[in-house]
Amino acid sequence: MASLLSRFNLSLKTVAATAVLTVAGLAIAGNPGIRPDHPDTYVVKKGDTLWDIAGKFLSRPWLWPEIWQANPQVKNPHLIYPGDVLSLAYINRTAEAQHRAEAPIPGIPLAQVEPWLKDMRVVNSFDQLPYVVGIEDDRLRGSQGYVVYAKGLPASAVGQRFLIVRPNVRYARLDRRQGGEIMDTADLDFRGKRTIDFQQFWTSAITPDRGHDLLGFELQRVNVGTVTRGEVGGIEASTVRLDEAGREVREGDRLIPVDAQPYDPYFVPHPPRAQFEYRHAQVLAVADRLRTAGPRDVIAISVGSQDGVDNGTVFSLWRMGSNKVDRVKYKRTEELVGNYGRVRLPDEFSGHAMVFRTFDHVSYALVMDGIKPTEVGYELKHPDAPY
Repeated sequence: MASLLSRFNLSLKTVAATAVLTVAGLAIAGNPGIRPDHPDTYVVKKGDTLWDIAGKFLSRPWLWPEIWQANPQVKNPHLIYPGDVLSLAYINRTAEAQHRAEAPIPGIPLAQVEPWLKDMRVVNSFDQLPYVVGIEDDRLRGSQGYVVYAKGLPASAVGQRFLIVRPNVRYARLDRRQGGEIMDTADLDFRGKRTIDFQQFWTSAITPDRGHDLLGFELQRVNVGTVTRGEVGGIEASTVRLDEAGREVREGDRLIPVDAQPYDPYFVPHPPRAQFEYRHAQVLAVADRLRTAGPRDVIAISVGSQDGVDNGTVFSLWRMGSNKVDRVKYKRTEELVGNYGRVRLPDEFSGHAMVFRTFDHVSYALVMDGIKPTEVGYELKHPDAPY
């Protein structure tokens, strides 16, 4: 789709010098991205998100970057604050100094994705990480105030804080069928081996285990600990005091250094940089063990930073069309026909989702809107894909 600048044949210098691109002019030009009921201006309020604000101006909120291209006086589009006065054609940043004491407006509601921002991450492997080998008094579980014993921590780790995490999901592509890919999501036990864990966050895709093309292992935050004693005097394990009233730690949990800023919550909605091969980008799992996802539900998807996906990337979600038997022509049952005599039906649109955290080959996304529920295996396409 042509950008707003190319559509109106304006350069950034022209916009900055004259500011003549008006809301009325855009509406008259018939730009399908402009809402017919848009306000002339909008005062940013606490609790707003970029998606919410864009929805007041545009029928397609992922075109928000187009507004910024027409407003070069805004040096950092990531930093919008309560009190700022926004216009589609000209953004008048008139907020007073006291407004800057508040946090800038995020891309999506952070409270709804906080567990996945703070408590979850996906890595390519975890076997090399230090791990818990025992718990105080030979207990099976340990919580705040107890100590656990970890193997593999460096001698210099005394005084350092570590996240205690648990490998609990393995993501992989299994095989290719008719040009597509079959996804696999598997629960893991305390050793990182496949099992079923009733405490899982995700609804897993059920597929045979012929795993290849590993997408990553999900690590779930369990607790935080401080190293109080290293491996000294022939002792082969470091002592770690548990600091939080979080989940109980068990043997096999892994340790990683605390990251002071593990994510960036401020980003702008935008389309993907490239179109993926069909069935390469799919929904891997739905959070909270739900069977379906609707607006404000979290999903895991099968593309990440190595695929060019970053925070703010918006996808449309699609149920892949079925291959139905042409009963009128062939007069056979599904079992007898096999792949012969089938008709491929169109994909069916379900909604939009925006990525809020990425890893190498897996990302987390929030479903922003929808006309029907989204399920595991649904296809991800450009947000402007026709439906």
